[in-house]
Formats: sequence, C-alpha cells, structure tokens
Amino acid sequence: MFKKLPPLFRNFYIVTSICFLVWLTFLDSNDLVSRFKLGAKIRSLQNEKEYYQKKISEVEKDRMELMTNKELLEKFAREKYLMKKETEDVFIIQEE
Repeated sequence: MFKKLPPLFRNFYIVTSICFLVWLTFLDSNDLVSRFKLGAKIRSLQNEKEYYQKKISEVEKDRMELMTNKELLEKFAREKYLMKKETEDVFIIQEE
C-alpha cells in the first residue's frame, strides 16, 4: 500500500510537517485566520485609543483655560448651563 505513494509522502518527517502546518493553519484555536482578524481589531482599537487621547488632551486644555480665566468660566456657565445672576432675566430664542 505504501509503495503506491510518491516517495515524498513516504517520509515520516514530511508527512508530520504537512499535518502540523495544516493543523496550525486551519484547525487550531489560534489559527492564522483568527490571528489576522485579531490583528485588524487591535489596529482599529489602537486608532480609537489615539483619537480619544487627543480628545482628552483637548478637554484638559479647555478645562485649564476655564479654571484660570474667570470671564471664560462665566461665559461657559451662561451658555452651557443657562446660569444667570439674580438680577438678570434670560431669554432663549429658538429658530424654527
């Protein structure tokens, strides 16, 4: 039966190597397809991380400006939270 096979497939080491490569490529839980998918996911998550780190630095910069400049803080409170002084009336105009 083994004499009908080509000489390449009668060698134990070659057959074992081919089986090992097939196992690693397709059958293992850490196969190549899964590794490529996970690599792509890692790259997208790293891009998101960079985006959010930039946003955090922008927010921290704005926060420092607000905490150091009293006029900016008052303007921010009036515009964002509709705060007012006791003697003032606030009118909100909405365009249709």
